[in-house]
Amino acid sequence: MDKKPKIVTFGCRLNSYESEVMSQHALEAGLDDAIIINSCAVTNEAVRQARQSIRKLARENPDHKIIVTGCAAQIDPAMFSDMDEVDFVLGNEEKMQGETFRALAQPSFGEEGLERCQVNDIMSVEETAGHLISAFGGRARAYVQVQNGCDHRCTFCIIPFGRGNSRSVPLGDVVRQVQHLVDEGYKEVVLTGVDITAYGRDLPGTLTLGKLCQKILSLVPDLKRLRISSIDSVEADEALIEVIAHEMRLMPHLHLSLQAGDDMILKRMKRRHTRDDAIRFCGEMRQARPDIVFGADIIAGFPTETDEMFENSLRLIDECGLTFLHVFPFSPRPGTPAARMPQLAKSVIKERAARLRAKGEEQIRCYRDRLLGQEVELLMERDQVGRAETFVEVAVEGPYQPGAIIRARVSAGLDGALVGDVIA
Repeated sequence: MDKKPKIVTFGCRLNSYESEVMSQHALEAGLDDAIIINSCAVTNEAVRQARQSIRKLARENPDHKIIVTGCAAQIDPAMFSDMDEVDFVLGNEEKMQGETFRALAQPSFGEEGLERCQVNDIMSVEETAGHLISAFGGRARAYVQVQNGCDHRCTFCIIPFGRGNSRSVPLGDVVRQVQHLVDEGYKEVVLTGVDITAYGRDLPGTLTLGKLCQKILSLVPDLKRLRISSIDSVEADEALIEVIAHEMRLMPHLHLSLQAGDDMILKRMKRRHTRDDAIRFCGEMRQARPDIVFGADIIAGFPTETDEMFENSLRLIDECGLTFLHVFPFSPRPGTPAARMPQLAKSVIKERAARLRAKGEEQIRCYRDRLLGQEVELLMERDQVGRAETFVEVAVEGPYQPGAIIRARVSAGLDGALVGDVIA
């Protein structure tokens, strides 16, 4: 293995963005003998995978230092600092600071003089700074953080204790980062955060996520494609709905944080919407932007979920017209109210998750069938694979440079995959 910083990322798009920031800090600090694990805490399985990866990387790279950070490290730093393989544990705030990596790169790195566990109280953090990143691991798209943290306390979720309260990146910082990435050749930018529909509430004025999107598209006219990551549909502001409906550079793909389709379960989750809210939102957005495609997070087997309640979630997929499903088998996170509720048998949770995933595969097949014969614009991710505006993958005869935008007419491929005939 070459002597250079290596970063292993688990979890969300925000973690992917933050890994790029850490990579830049580590390179600038000359920290060339470290492996950084950026962990996720959304499920017990995510934590298990991070610990397994740490042990494997330590065995394979005995001459490298192991640094662990991310939400799992923020929430339970002692668990990681107690691992013999781990040299340092960093909190979510510390990992974003260049001085942290400069300190780790000093000759005292690994000596008793440098505090092994550097994790402060994330709830005390009141601001989120923008970071100017020039490059990402791939050339297809870049991520820009606009927000961090969450003020809500859903009963199943541990993430606010890893991310802190909601805080927004100032609009000017976001626009400068987007313009910088466009100048570097990126054609698609994804706005990311923990609860991005909360954007602007802590900033002066009346900023919202929708107004931010409008400003970006107005002030960065050379940006070809803008995406937004997972949103809470009940918090979507009027400006966001308007820009989705009328601005074709904002991609027609929304990932919704729905979690369930039964009102009693939503109440026990402490969500802020009802199933009717979700159905109405999807219907209104489809009327405003007929080509829009929805993804959604759905939890299978939440405590107290009956067969009838689960069927309500299953029916919601058709009623909302969801295409891309991200299914989470319920995982009780210590410290959350849901972990103290009556739990379902693991076999029931597994069976319900499998049914949701099967329904998701059916939805994707149906959507692919509807695309046949249509013309799409593809952002190439690999030399022969690109993503359409709605985020579906289409293969073409290549090669094309990652990041190139081409047009193609969709036809059927093997095993339901889509292929496209490039249009000159």
